[in-house]
Amino acid sequence: MDPQNSTEAKQLLNHAKTLRLHTGNLVNRSRLKKKCPGSTSEELRDCIQATLSDWFSTNKVSSKELPETLDCFLSEATDAITPEEREEVKVSVKLFLCESGQSSIRDAVEMACQTLAVSQLDSVIIAPPGPLEGDCQSLAHLQPAWEQLEALVRSQKIAAIGTSDLDKDLLEQLYNWAQVKPSSNQVNLASCCVMPPDLTAFAKEFDIQLLTHNDAKELMSAATFQEAVQEGAQDLSIADWRLEWVLRYSIIVKSRGIIKSKGYLVSARKMQVFRDLKPGR
Repeated sequence: MDPQNSTEAKQLLNHAKTLRLHTGNLVNRSRLKKKCPGSTSEELRDCIQATLSDWFSTNKVSSKELPETLDCFLSEATDAITPEEREEVKVSVKLFLCESGQSSIRDAVEMACQTLAVSQLDSVIIAPPGPLEGDCQSLAHLQPAWEQLEALVRSQKIAAIGTSDLDKDLLEQLYNWAQVKPSSNQVNLASCCVMPPDLTAFAKEFDIQLLTHNDAKELMSAATFQEAVQEGAQDLSIADWRLEWVLRYSIIVKSRGIIKSKGYLVSARKMQVFRDLKPGR
């Protein structure tokens, strides 16, 4: 990044209140294909750093117009779904909520639909933020996010919704309470080498698909995200950013069962914005 671009990039990042980033199709991005990340967290970190670096290198940034929302995406790396192929593919999403916010789910789903040029996502699995230290995950903790998902199902933005890391008791509580029932539940095999028999029996009885995953409990720490942004912006000294949500998508060819496209959408807000949004402020 040349000195002038570096200065203007710093001005853009320091002025913006929201950062939106799309990694593009990782299946086609040769720079990232050469790497074999050891975990989802490592893959996400590499994606954020590389996308920001490429965006600042290939776009003529101008400080004349300083937007409050900075959209970082590479148009040539984005594979939108054409109307002709829509029936041939399945769009699956996992949404990691890093902060509690009622608008985050709707914003993430709308951004995914717009980016991929679809009117509806076939499935969305939710991974809500963990409970506060000392608390256990409960139905009350899940309800606000699930109600947002149900609204998106009713408005036909999502076809099916699922959960992540619920044991049998909590999955049963959610199932009995929910108006739109969970169609799937992901289980982390790092903490559970064999599916619990009671969970398997309940899922079979109520037609809930049990899936496995290897995502970390905390997808990315605040410090790691800050480092990735700083490295992607060529080690500029920039204001603190905090992840709001991360959406991982996969576009699967139904007839062949292969992944045609996959990538991440990321939303972050400046720390000051989070403080301003707290109740009573």
